[in-house]
Amino acid sequence: MALETLTAQNFNEKVTSNDIVIIDFWAPWCGPCKQFAPIFEKVAGEYPDILFGKVNTEEEQELAGHFQIKSIPTTIILRDNIAIFQQPGLMPEEGLKDIIRQVQELDMDMVRREIEQQQSAQGTE
Repeated sequence: MALETLTAQNFNEKVTSNDIVIIDFWAPWCGPCKQFAPIFEKVAGEYPDILFGKVNTEEEQELAGHFQIKSIPTTIILRDNIAIFQQPGLMPEEGLKDIIRQVQELDMDMVRREIEQQQSAQGTE
């Protein structure tokens, strides 16, 4: 799957039509973002079944706000439309690949049960 530019207009369609989505929140003026871009692009080329998306935080402030992006670059991974991972800062290639492997191995039924338990516990407080 190609590297895609994600915008407020195409975000929901792209995210809901892909099991795993890895998003790089970046800005053109950000030095670490420029360093991370080739790593992100290289890893994207090695996982054709995963959508790798880039969100320019300058142009897509609504998306950055939705995900509460406070520093860039920030990498977010969604699986089955659930945010599984979020980490600010430059990530090395092997670190990104390791996180992808862990996300691929996740038992999503267990993740959904845990979310339901947390939500019901919050409702009783």
